[in-house]
Amino acid sequence: MHHKTALVTGASSGIGRAIASQLVDAGAKVIGLCRDSSKLPAGVQALPCDLTDIQQIDAAFASIKHLDILVNNAGLALLSRISDGNPADWETMWRLNVQALTICSQKALALFPESGGQIVNTSSMSGHRVPATGGFYSPTKFAVRAISDALRSELRADDNPTRVATVSPGYVDTPLLDHYFKGREEQLAQTRQSIRMLQPDDVASAVLHILNTPLHVEITDIQMRSVDQKS
Repeated sequence: MHHKTALVTGASSGIGRAIASQLVDAGAKVIGLCRDSSKLPAGVQALPCDLTDIQQIDAAFASIKHLDILVNNAGLALLSRISDGNPADWETMWRLNVQALTICSQKALALFPESGGQIVNTSSMSGHRVPATGGFYSPTKFAVRAISDALRSELRADDNPTRVATVSPGYVDTPLLDHYFKGREEQLAQTRQSIRMLQPDDVASAVLHILNTPLHVEITDIQMRSVDQKS
């Protein structure tokens, strides 16, 4: 990771913070793209940005000269059903989980070296199967898989050596769960008691594994969950 520059979105909490911290420990120069830069781990360069605002994304990337790695980690999980959910919640999740990820990927490509870079997208097990409470969140994570596959195909067609990977964790004990279980706090407490959830560092270690593979190896997706999680 030495002499590599990595941009991590959503780097101020949860999985993103763990990824940024492990990248710093590995010797990378790390830029943290997030709204609350006060919570970034030590050694991470702050780049404030609201990823639901395309103009702010444009301005943030305009300030970057070079990148080797992009980790699209920022995301939001709201319990918003298809049958009667709030369309405003759907739009918020779509803009952050899907649109921002796609725009950041496009802009990072212009900053990667000719030898190619690495994009890692944080997806979810909810992008592989739809849980009963998946609602509109699950379709956004299915979209992340489709975008990753589409981008990978385009890059190969263009003879661009940039690699694209996704990491799809099950339950991870992060603040994202507080949003997902809003109004169901007792259920969340029971879930935490019954399942030894993944920790942010578990997912970050998977991301570092992807980044440390030989350049001819492209990991498509890592699916991971606690051994206590049944689905």
